[in-house]
Amino acid sequence: MKYTTAEALIKYLSAQKIRSGGQVKPFFPFAFAIFGHGNALGIGDALERYRKDMPTIKGQNEQGMALAAVGFSKAQLRTQCGIVTTSIGPGATNVVTAAGVAMANRLPLLILSGDTFQSRRPDPVLQQVEHFDSPTTTVNDSFKSVTRYWDRITKPEQLLNTLPNAVQTLLDPSDCGPVFLAFPQDVQVESYEFPEEFFKEVIHEIRRPRVDLNSLATAVEEIKKSKKPLIIAGGGVRYSKAHKELSDFAANFEIPVVETVAGKSSLLATDASWCGPVGVTGCDPANELAEEADLIISIGTRLQDFTTGSWTIFKNPFRKIISINTARFDATKRSAIALIGDAKETIVDLQTKLTGYKSDSSWSAKRSTTQQLVKSNIEKRISKKLDLPSYAQVVALINKAATPEDYVLTAAGGLPGELNNNWLSKSLDSFDCEYGYSCMGYEVAGAWGAAIALKQSGSKGKVISMLGDGSYLMLNSEILSAVNNGDSLVYILCDNLGFAVIQRLQVSNGSKSYRTMFDDSDLNKPFKVDFVSHAKSLGANAIKVTIDNLATEFKAAKESPGVSVLVIDTDPEIWTEGGAFWEVAISGISEVSEIKQAYKRLTEGKSNQRL
Repeated sequence: MKYTTAEALIKYLSAQKIRSGGQVKPFFPFAFAIFGHGNALGIGDALERYRKDMPTIKGQNEQGMALAAVGFSKAQLRTQCGIVTTSIGPGATNVVTAAGVAMANRLPLLILSGDTFQSRRPDPVLQQVEHFDSPTTTVNDSFKSVTRYWDRITKPEQLLNTLPNAVQTLLDPSDCGPVFLAFPQDVQVESYEFPEEFFKEVIHEIRRPRVDLNSLATAVEEIKKSKKPLIIAGGGVRYSKAHKELSDFAANFEIPVVETVAGKSSLLATDASWCGPVGVTGCDPANELAEEADLIISIGTRLQDFTTGSWTIFKNPFRKIISINTARFDATKRSAIALIGDAKETIVDLQTKLTGYKSDSSWSAKRSTTQQLVKSNIEKRISKKLDLPSYAQVVALINKAATPEDYVLTAAGGLPGELNNNWLSKSLDSFDCEYGYSCMGYEVAGAWGAAIALKQSGSKGKVISMLGDGSYLMLNSEILSAVNNGDSLVYILCDNLGFAVIQRLQVSNGSKSYRTMFDDSDLNKPFKVDFVSHAKSLGANAIKVTIDNLATEFKAAKESPGVSVLVIDTDPEIWTEGGAFWEVAISGISEVSEIKQAYKRLTEGKSNQRL
């Protein structure tokens, strides 16, 4: 039977299912769309025609709805994938940032953008950027650096090859990332006699690759020799659903576990082996374990600079690294003993070969003392009397008021460090901090996507998004999308009058505060945003709160339908210190004494960097 390219595209995607948790569900449950010149009459018409099989949700901003798709996929632990379709030109390039988020975080995202005409007869068309020396180049080529798989469909029959490859990329635990497909406008409506078997239902399962036995044996010997091993749990623990296996492994061999930002909520904060967050946005007690450990067992982490303190926190001169990861690229970093395989299966394989092993008793005892210290430090931070509450106080208060069913989310500014330190996980997989790309605005849009995921799963919990005023101003339009889609979530908007964490970066490294705070303006009285009125104008329930009534208003917001925004003034200068070095760029020839001192600290810190 003949179908247009666009029709065949939607029919094929609708037929892709996935088996997860004993259930079969659509791998692509819906599409986000903003229709315009380039996708309204081809892909848009097909989506309308097959709306029962592929529902469409309207966004307000292409970047925003793409970030929502990313937040949805992350909340679903990569078992479902969001689709985004855009027009050509600015509609498409608005999604480049969101593709970067998916790429950095190893998350699935399918982007379907309109393109110019394959025939070139009407060139140059509206929104086309012409390249005088390369007529096949369009702005869609800009996605090549932020996607795992990129293709331009120039003939309908190319779908027979491209779509299976695209789906496998989105499903691949080792190579997962965004897929971009460009569709020239005339090709979208070109017809072809597609074989009917191409549209048959396919039920996928995410593969669990097993580790090489020789590598496993090498790792076992290293663990047996280790007296002070430390496990770093990354996001791969969560995607592999290896929470129980990790907890059992750590308990059996008495090994402390610290978490990366992506790995937070791999264990409960009450788990006997949990020792807090590690790295720059981590805490001193966890970083002290990392300094002393003679063996680092990293599980499902790419060992970002914020995890490793720019490779300074592992100070034991004899320490080695075992890296468990499905991705060869990540597993082999820093001359690690690479266990390339699924986290859950690899942990089980290791456990069967380590019978009788335990870490040193003095090291084992540090699990309990470290966890107690992490929690007591939180209580010290939040007990201080302040004129304006600190981020830590707001985070800890919301944490105590939240239920295990709730799902907290943040992304940029100072809040990632504050939540990483001061939020204690009450349930598994209940935390999302987008800190791979640290994209401002994900807190609004990604939270909407997560709310769709919770609604779809029937969860009784709510998404709690914690964001600063800077991120809110950067990208807030998807609040309206969430309202119009009937979704329910709570935003905690901390107003510290600017990009306060970047001011901190400036001042702490010898520079002056410059153009980071909103009152740094050439006007005598710069305008102050009324966030409550603004949120209300987008359809949200909004209220200004203080630390004294925050818990009460948060409870009311949780019980209310729709979108709620609680705005609270917070101190711009009080931060939770993590205690790990972070390499930043500081001038070595400045005449400013404060910058000279900062450069000296930088040089001293870099002297501790190790392979």
